[in-house]
Amino acid sequence: MLRALACLYDEPPPANAEQRRALWRKAGLECDTLSASVLGAGLRPLGEGPLATTTRLWTAAGQATRLTLAQLRADPVAGIPHPQVWIVENPSVLAQALDRFGPGCPPLVCTSGWPNTAVIELLRQLRAAGAELRCHADFDGEGLRIAAYVVAKAGASPWRMTTRDYLSAVPAHGPSVGRVSEVPWDADLAAALRFKGVTVLEERVADSLLDDLDAA
Repeated sequence: MLRALACLYDEPPPANAEQRRALWRKAGLECDTLSASVLGAGLRPLGEGPLATTTRLWTAAGQATRLTLAQLRADPVAGIPHPQVWIVENPSVLAQALDRFGPGCPPLVCTSGWPNTAVIELLRQLRAAGAELRCHADFDGEGLRIAAYVVAKAGASPWRMTTRDYLSAVPAHGPSVGRVSEVPWDADLAAALRFKGVTVLEERVADSLLDDLDAA
């Protein structure tokens, strides 16, 4: 059906969730905006709207916040007091940050695996509000694609995602990296993953990530 709609509207077939939603919307069908949500912590958006107010309250309580795509569209982020927002792939890393920093947690957004439309919407709103986005993910094939997608779609910069970072953390044994794609920010990184063949999960380097947050 999507291929047929793309042909009807003379567009390329949709390659991601955002493009699929846009194509359905062009055909007069609105997708569910409640199922797509994004997990965040340490967010302190400015303003007195419901999203900004409730997010700041949960941050002050040292808790994470889950925002739906509907909420983000109804009450977009208008401003932020912090210059950097950090992006991780795994909720367990966000949980470790909350355990370590509590109400003082730096601003974090979790993609929870492959980023859905709500994740990209929030990141774009934060960037439009003036934030510098820094993105980290697992060192495996899927993690590289996730990081590259966030870099391309939200204007983020890679964070501790270099060949040196991978080689300094890779264990002798572990899960396979799977299919590895090239990334635009480090010409040697994909080759290093293919050569070693071992995944470095984000949790393995969580202490270094949290130290960066502490320093920032």
